Amino acid sequence: MLKIEHLGIAVRDLEAAEIIYEKLLNTKSYKREEVASEHVITSFFQNGPNKVELLVATDEQSAIHKYIEKKGEGIHHVAFAVEDIYAEMERLRSEGFVLLNEQPKKGADNKLVCFVHPKGTNGVLLELCQDIKP
Repeated sequence: MLKIEHLGIAVRDLEAAEIIYEKLLNTKSYKREEVASEHVITSFFQNGPNKVELLVATDEQSAIHKYIEKKGEGIHHVAFAVEDIYAEMERLRSEGFVLLNEQPKKGADNKLVCFVHPKGTNGVLLELCQDIKP
């Protein structure tokens, strides 16, 4: 794993959360994107080398909706950048981690992503992210 790619924060009201994070980070969101397969809209903020992803559910099918109903708003996941997501997935499987995806899928911000089950990571949902290269 190369670095923490971003922190994912589940929110109920994206517009209100964007106002808070614009003030907090002293910058505007650089991208808003719908990920229809995940039933979410994301909003990304860059702060130096760090990124924050706000996630709002678009319907009750969304894992974000279920998360907020169960735990409330807050940090949903920590994402790590990886050079080769396929190799990293295989390495983690061989170490006994449970992956929530059999194959990487297209995520927000031009990434291939895979999630690691929180039961094996002290209750923290982890996301692996690899840039999709043109």
